Amino acid sequence: MAERRSFDDVARDGLQLLLENFWLVREENPEGYQTVREREAVLRDYVLDKFGYHLIVHRHFVKLEKIPARTEPWMGIGHFQHPRDYAMLCCLLAFVEEKAVDEQFLLSHLCNEVQALYPGELPLDWRSYEHRKSLVRVLQFMTEMNMLRVVDGDTSSFNFNESSEVLYEATVMARYFMRSYPKDLAQFASKEELLSADLTEEETGAARRYRVYRQLVLSPVCYQGEMGELDFLYLRNYRNRLQEDLEMHTGYRLELYKQSAMLTAEERKASLTLFPDQRAVCDLALQFAGLARERQERKEWLLEGDGSIRLTPVEFTQAVEQLRQAFGGGWGKQYRESLIRQVRRELLDVLMDWKMAAVEEETGRIILRPALARLRGEYPPDFAESKQGWQPEGEQASVDVAEGAR
Repeated sequence: MAERRSFDDVARDGLQLLLENFWLVREENPEGYQTVREREAVLRDYVLDKFGYHLIVHRHFVKLEKIPARTEPWMGIGHFQHPRDYAMLCCLLAFVEEKAVDEQFLLSHLCNEVQALYPGELPLDWRSYEHRKSLVRVLQFMTEMNMLRVVDGDTSSFNFNESSEVLYEATVMARYFMRSYPKDLAQFASKEELLSADLTEEETGAARRYRVYRQLVLSPVCYQGEMGELDFLYLRNYRNRLQEDLEMHTGYRLELYKQSAMLTAEERKASLTLFPDQRAVCDLALQFAGLARERQERKEWLLEGDGSIRLTPVEFTQAVEQLRQAFGGGWGKQYRESLIRQVRRELLDVLMDWKMAAVEEETGRIILRPALARLRGEYPPDFAESKQGWQPEGEQASVDVAEGAR
């Protein structure tokens, strides 16, 4: 009970900030930094006990070492477009690690060192436009993440001229970007070993609790097949305790269904990563969820035992075409005038990002997953009645959304 009394609203705000951000830089977010520092003790104890996470508190920043229980597609770096970008990032981190804090160096020197460190079978060639673009993406990412500081020059100029010169300065954050491991990285044989490197408890001990908490807070939805039978059974058996604990400490509400679980936020906050966001394609996703529900209720699309619906690529494309016929009058110009394959691709991408859909590798079939049934969006009746095509039956014009399903 002592922990609950000390874990107040300020601590809850601090935990949300730590979960939402890679790190909080004091210079950029002094209020968030101070919030965490004020509740450092209770936050450190809670994240270690429930997640097995370590809280790093530095005079320049705070960081929660968030290790996922399993990898997700969205966990990559959005700026990067090629595996070469990640290799270059590792080379740059190794280069910067040897520099003193605030030590300055030139782009030309950095290029030579990265070429020497690069592990690819084919060497880097700065005469290649694609290689220069990769380096620019990595440098811009490191600058945005406060690992590098541009003293003089323009990084983007290297895109067009391999002899461009820029002066950089190393920051202390570069040394904390990568987390430490209990043994040399070369001794790990797979990404699964990397993810479980810190889970040393027996399966019946803290390791299972760590995995369940990590999946709940880092994934939009947790499916039984992905979590594993024993982890999902743990979630069911301790549902009430988990729900009370998560709501009190994170502010999120646990929703548990037959084969899935998710956290939702009752209050929408700009600082949280929520669905739907401000992108227009999210409106299409909500409308598609309503169409899917109607099709399933009319037995046109069959619901399988795991709660999913499987469509052929042609059936999915036809559904998107029908969606545009029904609601296209309210869509933005981008989607009203785009080719249907472009709309289809963007809609499927956002559904997959939020684990509402998947694609079978063997057959190419589109799998509509149970989380999609938690959503629905439609236009007001006066708009819908004026349009041709599919219309929802017997439903009020509303948006029924699991906001905050992370």
